[in-house]
Amino acid sequence: MHRTGPRFHRVWLSMLLLGGAFAPATCPAQEFPAKPIRWIIPYPPGGTSDFLARLIGQKMTESWKQTVIIDNRSGANGNIGTEAAARAPADGYTMLLVASTFAMNPAVYPNLTFDSEKDFTAVTMILWQPYLLSVHPSLPVTSMKQLIALAKAKPGALDYSSGGVGNATHIAAERFAAMAGVKLNHVPYRGVGLSIPALLTGEVQMTMASSVAVAPYIKSGRIRILAATGSRRVPSLPDVLTVAEAGLPGFEEGNWQAVLVPSKTPRTTINRLNQELVRIVKLPDVAEQILRTGSDVIANSPEDASATVRQDLKKYAVVIKALNIRVE
Repeated sequence: MHRTGPRFHRVWLSMLLLGGAFAPATCPAQEFPAKPIRWIIPYPPGGTSDFLARLIGQKMTESWKQTVIIDNRSGANGNIGTEAAARAPADGYTMLLVASTFAMNPAVYPNLTFDSEKDFTAVTMILWQPYLLSVHPSLPVTSMKQLIALAKAKPGALDYSSGGVGNATHIAAERFAAMAGVKLNHVPYRGVGLSIPALLTGEVQMTMASSVAVAPYIKSGRIRILAATGSRRVPSLPDVLTVAEAGLPGFEEGNWQAVLVPSKTPRTTINRLNQELVRIVKLPDVAEQILRTGSDVIANSPEDASATVRQDLKKYAVVIKALNIRVE
């Protein structure tokens, strides 16, 4: 029997307008973030990346009422954690915090399973920091010039630690050796956080490391600082010369820290992350802790951060080839 007539049409129209049986059910979109965020740190605890993630992650948790989970996945100079981030859903719920080593890895590791430029988008660059040329106190030198003289007198006799083959600290040390005209013996470790204990115990005689990594041992005399690798002196160590001031004009090396997400992450989500990260980094108490390490606060746009990453990918491809650095 066909159901027609005014009454049936009124019922049918009411059901349609009210979203009844003929209309598909819809759910309102949830505002980002609606669940915990995983922040992958591809280096071991004890370095600048770990310090920043914990400092900023706590502020994000408090602000967004969503837990930021710090996930240290070290190994292969940061490539293990970076690969995990590359394979994560592009929804903003997985962030990656990388050092400038990220821009060096493609030239050192030719068989990476991810594309450093195409698989990621930068959200912001948090900071730029110099390294500190650091030695064990048993080494009979108190200046960079004395260190160079000792290295020239004993070629290959001085061991230095780094965060791994192709790590930014490795590149900085090799550039230093090249400009100084000395031969140093490289001893790589699985992250800067693990290279510092080697210096403390005397396994190696020197290293290049951030002030975050070595600051706890300077006042006690367990580590001696000879120079800073930036263009200006570190505010907390005003008597420490820059490498350029100490005798190698034109030398400047350092390390940036950038937040990346998978490249297909929605632009609105990238902007939301950028706004929150920039806000936190510029908070007086956070900025003060960053500046205290001798770092410059950057907190820039996704476009500017991405441009720096692309620029350094090209720059270090040339530098690393010239230094002949590669995985054995």
